[in-house]
Amino acid sequence: MNKTPANTKTSRFDRAPDMDCSSSNSNQYMPPKVPLNGMNKTPANTKTSRFDRAPDMDCSSSNSNQYMPPKVPLNGMQYTDVDAESQNFLSDHQLGKKKYEAEYSPGSASFGMSVFNLGNAIMGSGILGLSYAMANTGIAMFVILLVAVAIFSLYSVHLLLKTANEGGSLVYEQLGYKAFGIPGKLAASCSITMQNFGAMASYLYIVKYELPIVIKAFLDSNDNSWYTNGDYLVLIVTMAIILPLSLLRNLGYLGYTSGFSLLCMVFFLIVVIYKKFQIPCPLPENFINITVNVSQPQVNTTDEECCKPKYFVFNSQTVYAVPILTFAFVCHPAILPMYEELKDRSRRKMQNVANVSFLGMFVMYLLAALFGYLTFNEAVEPELLHTYSKVYNFDVVLLIVRFAVLTAVTLTVPVVLFPIRTSVNQLLGASKDFSWPRHICITVALLVCVNILVIFVPTIRDIFGFIGASAAAMLIFILPSAFYIKLVKKESMKSVQKIGATLFLIVGFMVMICSMALIIADWIHNAASSGEHADGH
Repeated sequence: MNKTPANTKTSRFDRAPDMDCSSSNSNQYMPPKVPLNGMNKTPANTKTSRFDRAPDMDCSSSNSNQYMPPKVPLNGMQYTDVDAESQNFLSDHQLGKKKYEAEYSPGSASFGMSVFNLGNAIMGSGILGLSYAMANTGIAMFVILLVAVAIFSLYSVHLLLKTANEGGSLVYEQLGYKAFGIPGKLAASCSITMQNFGAMASYLYIVKYELPIVIKAFLDSNDNSWYTNGDYLVLIVTMAIILPLSLLRNLGYLGYTSGFSLLCMVFFLIVVIYKKFQIPCPLPENFINITVNVSQPQVNTTDEECCKPKYFVFNSQTVYAVPILTFAFVCHPAILPMYEELKDRSRRKMQNVANVSFLGMFVMYLLAALFGYLTFNEAVEPELLHTYSKVYNFDVVLLIVRFAVLTAVTLTVPVVLFPIRTSVNQLLGASKDFSWPRHICITVALLVCVNILVIFVPTIRDIFGFIGASAAAMLIFILPSAFYIKLVKKESMKSVQKIGATLFLIVGFMVMICSMALIIADWIHNAASSGEHADGH
């Protein structure tokens, strides 16, 4: 179906019962016998007669003119996403019956492509910090925490999808606005932006510190030329690879790059397992090549005692375990855009996409953490890949792994940039038509900001900890449960679902407050310690 001319007027006899309007500017309509999946949006300024309103329609604005004529199935209904400022929540309980089963334009991403995309949105730099988390919690405690965070994350996806269907929007910020007005919209926008900026910073942090090692190995030199300077390399990679991929309009196309980067991570996992059986423990004195990272306490890796795996560990670094895990499982900003892109979408189908992706990532996370920890035990660093540099000066397999991980994190940046750009677009005005200049300007501005952040970032552990305790806790625990409690009106507060969501919300606040307090306390302690060392010298 083609777009309706901007000045088309409709007859008063074209009205339909049970029509649903949520905006003063939304004027999408569907004539009889036209397939829904081929329908396009109507221009926002289409005019309709003031008499076109049906007696049973539910409108939050007196000028809303979106309607559905007879013979169009309700469960196939699509609606226009409009500016949040002109949309109010539809509180009519009778309209709760799957009225938003399918939304927006038809999706184009297949089930497999969506699994790849979501898997890649979950997978990222977080996998490199999991061995460090295991070293500071013990194997048994780590497995308990990993299972808990995975289950909580899936439950959160369930709440988010249900809220999107009932609340009538596939945009995270729109749900925030409908639930809590401007504060809700800003909370969603800020959490998404923080989380994805943290994720992109951690990816580019890996580029900054691993790519020079790869280049030096290929050139077989240790000189500090400009082409082995991490800051320059981050800028070059951003302009040559990340920017062109980020300018793609459709997230579905990134499934091909997602598939490739997931294969890179699988290869990384295989090598981590392989190296566990190659690297002896305890390490011989002449095996140790490099001192342990300054952020890691000096450990005598030649001590036999260090090679015994521990099942429960509590120390000053244990506080980083939960934030690292929550950071590793956050993909929630990408859930709704991927739901929109899913072909023949339904809530159950998207939940199955999430189930498959989370299961795959859970297995990979557990294996990578376990074998990375068993290789180095207490000596493992916050970034696992860098820990191998204490054992090898040059190793072909590890060089390929570094290159594979660099490729994976580089190709993941456009996937996590997509929801930030959506968020910024929402703040600028969602009702505007697509504009290439605006699209390019937002993308370039975001990449410039994240590059500046990466050049000055202190250590990847602090990114994992701070973002995991703040934005990740908001996106996994707090926002989905708060939106669900507020927007899903057909369930009473005494229902099992609402009680579960309320408990989930309370857990989220506890995780965020406790983690942030302990991390800030650790920073203060470290700053005081470094100050004493400086005075001592």
